[in-house]
Amino acid sequence: MKRRQYPQGELTVSSDPEQISRLLNPADGVLLELGCGTAATTRRLAAAYPGAQIIATEVDAIALAENRRSNDLPNVRFQAGGAEAIDLPDNSVDSVIMLKSLHHVPVALMDQAFAEIARVLKPGGLAYFSEPVFAGEFNAIMRLFHDEEAVRDAAYAAIERAIQTQLLEAAGQVFFYSRRCFDGFAAFESRILGATHTDFSLEPALLEQVRQAFNRHLDECGKAEFLIPQRVDLLRKRPAGA
Repeated sequence: MKRRQYPQGELTVSSDPEQISRLLNPADGVLLELGCGTAATTRRLAAAYPGAQIIATEVDAIALAENRRSNDLPNVRFQAGGAEAIDLPDNSVDSVIMLKSLHHVPVALMDQAFAEIARVLKPGGLAYFSEPVFAGEFNAIMRLFHDEEAVRDAAYAAIERAIQTQLLEAAGQVFFYSRRCFDGFAAFESRILGATHTDFSLEPALLEQVRQAFNRHLDECGKAEFLIPQRVDLLRKRPAGA
């Protein structure tokens, strides 16, 4: 399914943890999260599935160090590394998730990342890729200073190549709206512009343009809520002998 061909106006509001519960249900076994960021979803999954062993990787040294400092969950292990070089044995994980992180893998290394994912997955294991659709009001603000159309297209193309080359097989595709809320522009500036994985040093004129675009979405209480279309591709490693 192409990027812009999604059922606008017919999507339910959901979240990656809800979809992971429905599509993967990682009650036990080993779950590998590639590109965990600040580990907000990691923590939700760890609390929801205390019997699962979760390995969460991150290339951002600042986020990784903070995750390790604040890790109070016995079933989570944080480790350094990117999807293109996974420091785990072959056939060692039951499921893999990448939440809005595939498009951050260098384009030249995306195919290598899929080869690594296929290597570490157990036969029959599932890989869950969640990527924002390049559309919507929040995207219109983001593209003023961080246009990700090309890298998201590259991520979708890499998924298709993994299927076409039979490295992995398609197991499903889901679209939904995720809800993102901000208590004013200061919260947007802290959470988005202050992200440690990317240097968003905006010139004053551009910062003001972003502020004005954001402020058009404020309600009477000074809050802004966005519904962001998400695409999930579920891929499977073929069972042994298949």
